[in-house]
Amino acid sequence: MSGLRIVRLANFVAPASGGLRTALRELGKGYREAGHEPVLVVPGERGDDRMTEQGRIITLPGPLLPGTGGYRVLTDRRRVAALLEELAPDRLEVSDRTTLRWTGRWARRARIPAVMVSHESVDGVLRTWGLPQGAARRTADALNVRTAHAYARVVCTTEFAEREFLRIGARNVVRAPLGVDCAERHPALRDPALRARHARVDEVLLVMCSRLSVEKRPGTALDALEALGRRGRRAVLVVADDGPLRPRLEQRAREHGLPAVFLGHVSDRGLLGALQASADVCLAPGPVETFGLAALEALACGTPVVASASSALPEVIGSAGAVAADHGEAFADAVERLLARPEAQRREAARARAECFGWGTAVAAFLAAHEAPVPGRTRAWLPDGVG
Repeated sequence: MSGLRIVRLANFVAPASGGLRTALRELGKGYREAGHEPVLVVPGERGDDRMTEQGRIITLPGPLLPGTGGYRVLTDRRRVAALLEELAPDRLEVSDRTTLRWTGRWARRARIPAVMVSHESVDGVLRTWGLPQGAARRTADALNVRTAHAYARVVCTTEFAEREFLRIGARNVVRAPLGVDCAERHPALRDPALRARHARVDEVLLVMCSRLSVEKRPGTALDALEALGRRGRRAVLVVADDGPLRPRLEQRAREHGLPAVFLGHVSDRGLLGALQASADVCLAPGPVETFGLAALEALACGTPVVASASSALPEVIGSAGAVAADHGEAFADAVERLLARPEAQRREAARARAECFGWGTAVAAFLAAHEAPVPGRTRAWLPDGVG
């Protein structure tokens, strides 16, 4: 292959689903189609090395991170460094600015251009874990200064994600949005039989496709469901994912008599798409989401989204959804506002918004950040306003 070998390192990849896994897959496929050689290195239960549609995937044994519901990390620096030496990348792309930040120094010594992808707001995550705002900001700033110095470029998927780097004066930040497959996710997936399985005709079907962990604040969806019930609005919540908070959330739903169904991880992407398309509203309560691929998939299915006003999702969903403060009453209000719009209008707006985010644009922007050739272009480029 005449293109560049782009080695990608990632931690905290969910075992079977999740936005990061989706982004890695779609970007890898795009890199291959552009004539490059993507190699993804991730942690797993045991070692593996195989070719896939997104390129070569190498799995190194990595320990489970306690309390995360399945996340693993690459902890053996010597083994990772030895693998990098063996792979001899032309470019390095890292998706973890905590435990893998050392790879920036490795890349500098090897004179290999390296990019760090910011998939989260560090101060936001620290705040959801209970750190006071001031301490979270100081800790995030210190971490981000070291990250910005260690890598040739920092890629942020939204203005929201970019802010904490601009705050410290970083000048090597570029913006590259993620995308959605509008051929795979579309309104025609709507399934009346599936909807009837979960909700009656006079009930509102709410869906949340979110990892059930602290930083995602899934309890807000139950708060909203309870608030709607108090108002006399008949609604059902279907939760399609798993995580460490699931037992606690299921217990709360039972004790309060809330009409909530927990499906766990839905491995059938067709079924997941049908569920998203059949819902009336999708809930995205995570306050520190820096893009929100699940919400974008719901929009592609024609389903409007209620998102946390604290997250990056307001700039992603635009007028195709509604935003709410991080509590149940506000989310219930936002659901009511969306339902007050004519159904055809709100579903058309959702689909139209999703069509603004294609993976082709995302791949081109990421390749530009790598200064890698982009098909149909004579030189690397950056999206308008980025640089």
